[in-house]
Amino acid sequence: MLEIERLAVSYGEVAALRDVSLTINKAEIVTLIGGNGAGKTTTLKTVSGLLAPTAGSIRFEGQPIVGLSPDRIVALGIALVPEGRHVFPQLSVENNLLVGSYLVRDPAVVRDTLDQVYAMFPQLKERRRQLGETLSGGEQQMLVLGRAIMSRPRLMLLDEPSLGLAPRVVEEVAKAILAFRRSGVTILLVEQNARVALALSERGYVIETGRVVLSDDSASLKRNPRVIESYLGGSSSAGATGRMMH
Repeated sequence: MLEIERLAVSYGEVAALRDVSLTINKAEIVTLIGGNGAGKTTTLKTVSGLLAPTAGSIRFEGQPIVGLSPDRIVALGIALVPEGRHVFPQLSVENNLLVGSYLVRDPAVVRDTLDQVYAMFPQLKERRRQLGETLSGGEQQMLVLGRAIMSRPRLMLLDEPSLGLAPRVVEEVAKAILAFRRSGVTILLVEQNARVALALSERGYVIETGRVVLSDDSASLKRNPRVIESYLGGSSSAGATGRMMH
């Protein structure tokens, strides 16, 4: 579904990505793990059209997408859920969700998708008339995930969805990610919490200083000494997610 080949991105004179290549197949969850500043968010922003690469190619379902505007990329079926739970604070929960459907022309489809989001996140339905700023951090994360689903994506780019959340809420978000995959959505998951990421994904890539240094199925990465030493040394929320997965 997604093919990234020899991608390079720079911020001025600083190289953020160097020769990055990865692939994602339909209905997979693939994770990209690495430390702060490794290039994870830069990869997602480049796929979504927010950054322009200096070299390399990106193909979505065989179609080149480098150079397309972000709204055109959304229209193709790619949704980015950025880090930081960016909600519209003065809009109601329901209007926050409806913003995500601005490219969906059929009102019946919008209503059906809204019902699906409310079924997935009952808390949002209960709070649909509240302002976005009144929600807890966990509820705001559910809101931005729901807003992304409203665009009816085929590929979802998730940037640190567990960041700053309590273990119980991480488990709810993890269940939602698995539900997205069961509904046919393909997911590229960026996570510093490598335990959560590898528990949810089929395959993974490890990125360090802008380069992919490891790629394997997630089970093998969890046993890899380099991954264990660098990324599995005590991530929070591992217990809750492990119980949910098993």
